[in-house]
Amino acid sequence: MKALVISPDPDVRRQLRVALQAVERRSGRPWTYLEATDGVEGIKTAWRELPDVVVADEIASRAGAFAVAKDLTGATQRFPGAVVIVLARSQDEWLARWSGADAWLNRPLDAFALADTVSELVGTEVG
Repeated sequence: MKALVISPDPDVRRQLRVALQAVERRSGRPWTYLEATDGVEGIKTAWRELPDVVVADEIASRAGAFAVAKDLTGATQRFPGAVVIVLARSQDEWLARWSGADAWLNRPLDAFALADTVSELVGTEVG
């Protein structure tokens, strides 16, 4: 399995990786982790590497998480992986829906909720 985390904040990228590592540990399947510091880099990396899941921080710079999701899910041939957005404000849930994201979670980030969400989306049993 392969995951891409997108955030300008190295602490947020670390938190996202830690949450995803819970899915890896519980499933027993090895994961590869990719990182991008902004949305433009994230979109390029996603299309080049085709990860199973992209987790984007809403505050990603140079094309935020909504632009990432819209690019990946709105393409002529839809991106094959799942796209998850971590929202800074619950009021932005409508933007997450509009962008085509497969799922979204609100801050503060609940690592268990992210792991459960990603597990459901990529078909990995968590328990």
